Amino acid sequence: MASAVDNGEFSKPVIRRKALTASNDGTLATVARFGGSGEFTFGEPAAHGGSGKGPAPLAGVLASLCGREAVTFGRTARETGLEHGGVELDSAFTIDIRGRSGMRGVVPQFQTVKVEARVRTWEGEARLKEVVEETEARCPDFNLIKDAGVRIEMVWIRDADDAGGMVA
Repeated sequence: MASAVDNGEFSKPVIRRKALTASNDGTLATVARFGGSGEFTFGEPAAHGGSGKGPAPLAGVLASLCGREAVTFGRTARETGLEHGGVELDSAFTIDIRGRSGMRGVVPQFQTVKVEARVRTWEGEARLKEVVEETEARCPDFNLIKDAGVRIEMVWIRDADDAGGMVA
């Protein structure tokens, strides 16, 4: 279902402000509070000197990428009329830990990110490709990581075999 808006509504930036708070008690765990949306603890595994109270912050970035890709895909699919029964995402990253350990000249962020997105749909591959291209153009997390110079690979798989579980 597409929506129509007055052209004038997008002639100027439409800025939304979002905020969260985070606190750290001197350990390697940080609690992020998302206003009325709950809270989440990020930490480091015990093997790395942390408490293991939650996933590492970089894993949180990757989870955010997967969540945002799924939401952006869902919105784009809805706007374009692509029928699908959901998306399953598997992801991985590489990092050279020398950067976060203080070695200058070694980037502390991801070196590579790979996401495999399996879309349950009976729609054709060309149709899925259109929605995927628009999704990647719109996805803020994808573009943030890409623009940071990270080698990011998104692999979109059309899964017609699992489309039997589709809901309209």
